[in-house]
Amino acid sequence: MNQIAERVSIQTKVMKWIAITALIYLVLVAVGTVGDGFKLVSGGSDGAKAIFAFADNPLVALLLGVFATALVQSSSTVTSVIVGLVAGGLPLSVAIPMVMGANIGTTITNTLVSVGHIRSKDEFQRAFAASTVHDFFNLMAVLIFLPLEIAFGVLEKAARYLAELFTLDANLSMKDYNFMKSLTAPALDLIKQITSVLDGKLAGIAMIVLGISLILFAVTFLGKLLKQVMVGKAKAMLHGAIGKGPVAGILSGTAVTVMVQSSSTTTSLMVPLAGSGVFSTRQIYPFTLGANIGTTITALLAATAISGSAAEVALTVALVHVLFNVFAVVLIYGLPMLRDIPVRCAEALARACARNKSAAMAYVVGSFFVLPGALLLAIR
Repeated sequence: MNQIAERVSIQTKVMKWIAITALIYLVLVAVGTVGDGFKLVSGGSDGAKAIFAFADNPLVALLLGVFATALVQSSSTVTSVIVGLVAGGLPLSVAIPMVMGANIGTTITNTLVSVGHIRSKDEFQRAFAASTVHDFFNLMAVLIFLPLEIAFGVLEKAARYLAELFTLDANLSMKDYNFMKSLTAPALDLIKQITSVLDGKLAGIAMIVLGISLILFAVTFLGKLLKQVMVGKAKAMLHGAIGKGPVAGILSGTAVTVMVQSSSTTTSLMVPLAGSGVFSTRQIYPFTLGANIGTTITALLAATAISGSAAEVALTVALVHVLFNVFAVVLIYGLPMLRDIPVRCAEALARACARNKSAAMAYVVGSFFVLPGALLLAIR
């Protein structure tokens, strides 16, 4: 009798893990669907180039970086576009603030994923805090490093020095080896076929709505299942990889993001774990910082695809992205007086949004679209 019960228990656990794997895949597809939908609506990399045509000073460039990345839903795409624009003659003084803005704009995706927990006040508060800690860290990094860059050019000088050492003639681009894109491609192609009955931007809007709906569905059930399976050895293993300490968390976040070439994907997958109570915001925080560093691989790979006289300057702006994120982690996380500010701000915002859930959507729309747009209009 005990053997039968044990066998049923094992089968139940296996089925739950299969369901979790399927739901994680669904989240990845949903995030990709939202991103592809935004690209259709905004014009993708061509749309980003059109937006960047308005950049004529560092503040405008920063806001355009935020706005373009929020629209395209991919800092990897935007930074790759910036690398290409620099190779085509865009001044580094304009490109560097754009890269900083892209860092802020990319955080919108995991904030949208946190909305999947909106039915439960406690879960939503935990998930929203874990997602917005990324926002506040990147905002702090810009507030510190943009004035330093404008005044002294610290990032540009350091990146130029490294670029002179490492400029290569070979094309090392690995954009065709993104296994995550290959993994989700069949499902994304099916969704594109379904929505292709609509014309142009309507298809993009349909993809956005469908993607957000899939996120809400997947995250709701994922949170419930994670609560059930994240006990005993499974919980200990995950905590060993991510929750063991800040160094382990940063290295894990960097490694996973390098593999999938998308910080939005890796940080979005952490949000349900925070919402279900497996990890706290403070434990997710270092993993997020690692994702910030890992996402710079895309711009570096894009830079290696450029040869000739533009190769060095393209590599310079890609290295600026790396140095900006590494220096930000070292300074903000390294100094105890600064380390907890993003966590405190994220938790305070999450408490407010848990009490008034409409404030969460107001935050997303206002921070990533309305505020940058209004500031751009005011400046111009």
